[in-house]
Order: sequence, then structure tokens, then C-alpha cells
Amino acid sequence: MKTLAFGSRNTKEILRDPLNLAFGIGFPLAILFLLSAIQSNVPVSLFEIENLVPGIAVFGLSFISLFSGMLIAKDRSTSFLMRLFSSPLTATNFILGYTLPLLPLALIQSVICFIAAFFLGLSFSVNVLMVFVVLIPISILFIAIGLLAGSLLTDKQVGGICGALLTNLVAWFSGTWFDLNLIGGGFAKVAYTLPFVHAVEASKAALTGHYEGIFPHLWWVISYATVILILAVLAFSKKMKGDIS
Repeated sequence: MKTLAFGSRNTKEILRDPLNLAFGIGFPLAILFLLSAIQSNVPVSLFEIENLVPGIAVFGLSFISLFSGMLIAKDRSTSFLMRLFSSPLTATNFILGYTLPLLPLALIQSVICFIAAFFLGLSFSVNVLMVFVVLIPISILFIAIGLLAGSLLTDKQVGGICGALLTNLVAWFSGTWFDLNLIGGGFAKVAYTLPFVHAVEASKAALTGHYEGIFPHLWWVISYATVILILAVLAFSKKMKGDIS
């Protein structure tokens, strides 16, 4: 109940910033429509809607990291958290309280992305519902990245790390815009040690109905999400103890 009450408060804080919410949802949609227009004039298999929309959905989730990071960083910069540190809430309660309201936001963002894809020619099937299931641990990964950044950095630093750096990392290393195997070499090796391309490949496998191809990639995402979420709890706990002392 304590975590839910804190999560309810965070939901209200998120909704107080509709401009960033609109940008986080609108920018991936703009890219989706742009690349679809390119596909209609210069057919490229990579930009076919079935191949494109999973990558755009994952790319859109990178903006969730910015929301989560800014939320926790702004709270740390005020006296709000200082007052809460005297409550029975633990670091785990705090992190979960930040995570829970962001999951529905991530789901809504993904749903809007797929609704747009339906208008661009994507056929509805039960596989779309499976994609949403796959996107849950992917959403937790990006939320965890933001929470870790927000626990360690100021709100301005979070804006740079989660806003500029992370979105570029996802763009370059996810395989959404180009085939990583065409580049190969060290670039492809680095990309496949990061979770982003695995998130896209797992989503593609779900959308095409190749369920056996989901988990070889999704395990990478789940492992990264678990480690980063634990690090976020530890970092936040350390900040709590430092601020209290």
C-alpha cells in the first residue's frame, strides 16, 4: 500500500508535464510515418511495416528512461524526498513506486505506435498481443536505466544522458534503421553485447509468430533489466543513507 500510494503521487507528477509526454509519443510516430513514406517510394525490406514497427516501438521506449530519470532526479533536488526518507519506505519501495506508474505509460505509448502501424498497413493478429507481452520487460529495462541515472545524477545531467546519449545509442545499436550485419566487425559485436538489438529482435520474432526466437534475445533484455534495477535500488539506498546522515 505504501508503494502504491507513492506510485499514485508519481503518476500525478508525470501527467503534470504533458509537453514532454506528447514529444515522447509524437517523435517516434513522426519517424514511423517518415520511414513508411520512404518505403512507399523506395521499397526497402528493412522499412516494411512488419519489420519497422517493432524497432520504432523499442526506440520510443527510450524516452521512458528520460521520464523516469527526470522524475527521480527532480525529487532528489527538492526537500520532498528528504521528508519521505523519514517514512517507513525502503529504497525498494521508492524504486517500485517510480516504476509502477511508468509501465502503463510505456504500454500506452506502444499501443499508440501499433495503432498508427495499422493505418500504415500492418495486419492485426494475436501476434500483436504477444509483442505487448514482450515489450513489458523491455519497458522495465528502459525505466531501470532512467532510475539508475536519476539516482546518481542531477536533472540536467539526466537530460543529457537519457535524452541525447541513450536515444542515440538505441538508434545506432538497435538495428532499426540499418542491418547491423552489413557493417559487421567490432560495431556489430558491440551492438550484440548491448540489450537494444535483442529487444528489437525479440519484438520482431513475436510479431512474425516465430515464438521460438523470442527468448534467446529476451533473456539478454531481462538480464540487463534485472542488473540495472538492482543497481538503481543500491544507488538510491546509498543516496538515502547519505542524505539522512
